[in-house]
Amino acid sequence: RLQWETLGRQFVEYEQVAPFLIPEEQQRRLLDFLPVFLKAWEQSGGAMVFPNIQLLASEVSKLLTMEIKRNLNGKPAEEARLALEQFLQQKGEVGGGRLLLKSVYLLSQTDLRTMWNIIGSGLPAALLQCLYLFFTFPLKKTSDGGETSEDDTQTQEILVKIMLNMYREEQGVEELLAADKLQSLIIATASLWDQCSHSWKVPTGRVLRTISKAQTKNSIMYLQAVDCIKIAIQNLFKLADILPACDVCEAASIILCFVKDSYPISSALLTEFENNDGYQLLLKILLRCEGMQQSEGDPYLDEILDMLTCLTTCGKTELKVSGNIVHPQLPHFNFERTRSSGMTVKNLQAFQVLQSIFQKSNDQHLCGRILTAIGTIWAWDTVNFFLLEWTLQPISQFTDIIHSKPHPVQVHFFQLVESIVLDLSYIPHEILKKIQYLIKENVVPFCTLTALQCLLSMTKKDVLFSDIFRDCGLLGLLLALLRKQAKILRKSAGSHLLGLEEGIEKELNAVVLNMVSALTVGSVRNIVVLKDYGMVPYIKIFLDDECYRSATLSILEQLSVINYEEYMSIIIGALCSSTQGELHLKLDLLKSLLRILESPKSHSAFRTCSGFNGLLSLLSDMEGALQDPPSGLWAAVGQNCILELVFYTLQGISAALHLDPVNSNFFQSNGLFEKMAEDLGSLGCFWTQWEWQIPMSLEKTRTFAEFFDAAFCSSEPFPIWLKNCIWIMNFLDHMVKGTLHLENYFKERKPEMGEASRDDREGPQAFAFKKAENNFPALSYRLCGNLEEKWEVGDCAIVHPGAVCVMVRLLPKLYKEGHSQLSCEIQCAVVDHIQSLVKSEKSRQVMCGSGLLSTIITSCREAFRNESHPLHLPLTRLFEKLASQAIEPDVLR
Repeated sequence: RLQWETLGRQFVEYEQVAPFLIPEEQQRRLLDFLPVFLKAWEQSGGAMVFPNIQLLASEVSKLLTMEIKRNLNGKPAEEARLALEQFLQQKGEVGGGRLLLKSVYLLSQTDLRTMWNIIGSGLPAALLQCLYLFFTFPLKKTSDGGETSEDDTQTQEILVKIMLNMYREEQGVEELLAADKLQSLIIATASLWDQCSHSWKVPTGRVLRTISKAQTKNSIMYLQAVDCIKIAIQNLFKLADILPACDVCEAASIILCFVKDSYPISSALLTEFENNDGYQLLLKILLRCEGMQQSEGDPYLDEILDMLTCLTTCGKTELKVSGNIVHPQLPHFNFERTRSSGMTVKNLQAFQVLQSIFQKSNDQHLCGRILTAIGTIWAWDTVNFFLLEWTLQPISQFTDIIHSKPHPVQVHFFQLVESIVLDLSYIPHEILKKIQYLIKENVVPFCTLTALQCLLSMTKKDVLFSDIFRDCGLLGLLLALLRKQAKILRKSAGSHLLGLEEGIEKELNAVVLNMVSALTVGSVRNIVVLKDYGMVPYIKIFLDDECYRSATLSILEQLSVINYEEYMSIIIGALCSSTQGELHLKLDLLKSLLRILESPKSHSAFRTCSGFNGLLSLLSDMEGALQDPPSGLWAAVGQNCILELVFYTLQGISAALHLDPVNSNFFQSNGLFEKMAEDLGSLGCFWTQWEWQIPMSLEKTRTFAEFFDAAFCSSEPFPIWLKNCIWIMNFLDHMVKGTLHLENYFKERKPEMGEASRDDREGPQAFAFKKAENNFPALSYRLCGNLEEKWEVGDCAIVHPGAVCVMVRLLPKLYKEGHSQLSCEIQCAVVDHIQSLVKSEKSRQVMCGSGLLSTIITSCREAFRNESHPLHLPLTRLFEKLASQAIEPDVLR
């Protein structure tokens, strides 16, 4: 602070004596003062306390202005340019160009009043004249191609920053009007761009853009009076034929800035631009950018497109259009309540440039930017979509040519169409008709695919589209496509036709199936159309390919709404005809079946279509699948997947029996529980021989819940066969209680091909089950930590007593040679668990009625005969508990 006070006194002394000094002495004293001033500034970190800063700014700015004029006076342009450059780079105290320039720059950053003093010194016009000379007259080249004197980068940077600080203020722009250099510089950028100083192109553009943003009514009148925009356009037309596209964009963007920025004040420059073929110039320039590397001219190309987009809202009168809203429309759409925000399209000429570029160009970047611009215009005001589509019809016209555009442009276009429905809540019927024609013609499969994905997203938006796409014939068109592809698939069955089902065609088939699936969900009329077209036999063909299966099953599930028998016949038939290796097909069919069996009305159809026998045949086909070590085809499958198939098979049986006495009686009376026990016993994890070793005594006595915990939630080593047996016993236990069909131990697979979302349309992906390790982490995780809840059965209801008989039949097979001790432990645990299920009188009656007593006798005969057998005592207790309710006198005898 003391330093600033000292400087303040020194400057006051200078002020007092200055009037009595000759100009040369005034200049010398001021130049002596400035180095001290700058040093104090640097030492204080820019924090200045200087009372006479406005006067100092005036004095320094006037001196700099005077020196600039002195160096220009009476010299030819090139000589004046060299003299200016030498002066501004001069670091000595004589002349002090660099010193004055740096001082003005620091003073221009202080406050507004100080800036006004700098502007009032005449410096704005003087510096603009410097800029004109630097830009327009490049230094002569030497023989080696270099300039005779390199521009001092630091001096250039300081000079430009001073101009930017001054020209941000309207007063700074007004000061330029007294001279003619503003008009000259603008026209020079439009006519001498190829001849100007390369190092001054970017700085000149920055300065002129700053001036453009601070235009005043007077500056606009000045530019209009000298026909500045008119001359600039004429010159740019010439440059557009000879200069590289990126250079023309850079020059044209400067002129367009003055047109766009002036409009809020006056429409004069826009009118001059329009009357002198300005839009034709922009169209010519932008079309020349086709094929240009994005890195070359992107900033200026994008700037022109952004400004052109803004010009679409520049107009004196609102567009008045009376559109015809075609019905039906979405329930919440109401055009009368569409409010204007004021950012509406008023300048169709400007928009026509954008529209023409898209129609004439196939450049990916250029077309993409046009679509982005249209989306921006819609975002400004919802009304803009209707104003444009009811006048120029851009989207409707683009639909006719979109197949000829690059793939990314096609994706972008259909996202834009999709947003009409998803964001504007409007159904553009005419556009949809054109898209349907495009799908029918299928000129470019990728374009057809993208169009279908767009319509698919719309269909999922509202069920109304199910009716619209049926009535317009799209559903019939899609069914015809599927019939054609199904015939091809059927003919190629068992052979590989190169390229037949590869790439985009396969992806297209998947999306067509998904589209038909979406159109049939919740629409009985569309299902009837599908049946009337005779499509059911063709739809079945797509089940074999995993990427088509999800959508195919969805269509068949919708078919069940009107005909359960036909659905069951297809699914059960497919299950029975599937091969041993088609594991994923079986799983997908079973999961579909489970979804339909949630409806009690489907149970009768399941029974009459041999559903029970069909599912049990799946178990029969898995003979030896769970043996350890695995062999044959099963070795490549993984035991987790096999257990999953067992689970879903039993779950399907349980679902068909649930609360259905007719099915339950059918299953019981036809000996299907016995068949189930036989099939489960042959899976390979259960013992198939009748002789086994009997341990001398049981060292441990654990409950079934404790076994489950030890096998899957602890580090205790358990053999693989026993883990598999425990899981199957667990499945049967839940079947006993009638809850198996509600359980879910396995993770669902990811979506298949053709199910891409609105923001993710990269293409098809193949997904497969993740094979689990032998410790089955995927299965066991869900039960660990909930053992009390899962196994605290108490007096729970016994829904399917036949499943208990299955558990008893498997009891002797819970054995493995070399694991006699562990085998007997688990057997006892299962018997104790069964005993816990029959505590009440009612449960004992139910169990006796199912033939459990005879099952115990026939299945565990050896344990009954041998009193030393570890199972003898627990089985005897179970038998005695049931005997009091026995209704089987022959068994008791």
